[in-house]
Amino acid sequence: MTSPTSASTAPATVAVLGPGGVGGLLAALLSRAGHRVVCLAREETAAVLRERGVTVRSAAFGNFTAAVEADTGLREPVGLCVVAVKQTSLEAALERLPQGAVGPDTVVVPLLNGVEHVEALRGRYGAGRVAAGVIRVEATRVAPGVVEHGSPFCEVDLAGLPEPVLGPVAELLSSAGVRTRIASSEAAALWSKLAFLAPFALLTTRYGTDAEGVRTVHREELVALTEEIAAVAAACGAPLDPARSLAMYDACPPGMLSSMRRDAEAGRALELDAVGGAVLRAAGREGVAAPVTARLVEEVAQRYGTGA
Repeated sequence: MTSPTSASTAPATVAVLGPGGVGGLLAALLSRAGHRVVCLAREETAAVLRERGVTVRSAAFGNFTAAVEADTGLREPVGLCVVAVKQTSLEAALERLPQGAVGPDTVVVPLLNGVEHVEALRGRYGAGRVAAGVIRVEATRVAPGVVEHGSPFCEVDLAGLPEPVLGPVAELLSSAGVRTRIASSEAAALWSKLAFLAPFALLTTRYGTDAEGVRTVHREELVALTEEIAAVAAACGAPLDPARSLAMYDACPPGMLSSMRRDAEAGRALELDAVGGAVLRAAGREGVAAPVTARLVEEVAQRYGTGA
């Protein structure tokens, strides 16, 4: 078995569960950096990846194709397993990641939206094996094995495990060009992502708009959502500055879309429960009012026939 090591250039073996937009981008970047990458997907997708690799179109990383291995399930222990499926397909996808393949030296890094999946994965694979991870990126799978990276950034925060465990993982991702840091607080890492994502996802999906529309036409609701969710995060032990989130929206490329809006337009299942639902459940537990969040979650659910 090859595990992440302290040397950023040392080859490692990495499994990527869900080689879609985010997973496909990371798989290609890691492969290009010289690491062995095994993508776990359905047989139709795995066959394409084995034959053609992963092609990335990116202003930040360039346009390139990287060779990867691909299978329908993990059949050997690996050093790092990135879980990059949608929350809506997580339960089914985990059949490709049997508990026996997650060995004592494997680090599982989920990069899903929301905050509730980490404990579920720890219950399955062990608390000492599953990190809390968040990624900030806009990456879309436009065809099997073809990824368009639209944001000028690709950043990962890791937390929840000791630094000697997370340090080599951070170096491994950094070796592929992914800006990675170890956060001091798991709650802060998870909630800082959700506090940015939830308003963006709910507003772009509810109104069929993009980053420019969110921060201009719908700014009043954006401010209200940002403040509500910051209050929920603070009650959950993650004090956040709403002004920082607003500054991030103002810095987004004008045409940037949320993955939830893309899913809505494509008729795919929405991560409404993992995003808006998680906020509302936490608000209920902590006794924090979140009326704007609740209204938008309901309106999106009604419009697209889904629930939170």
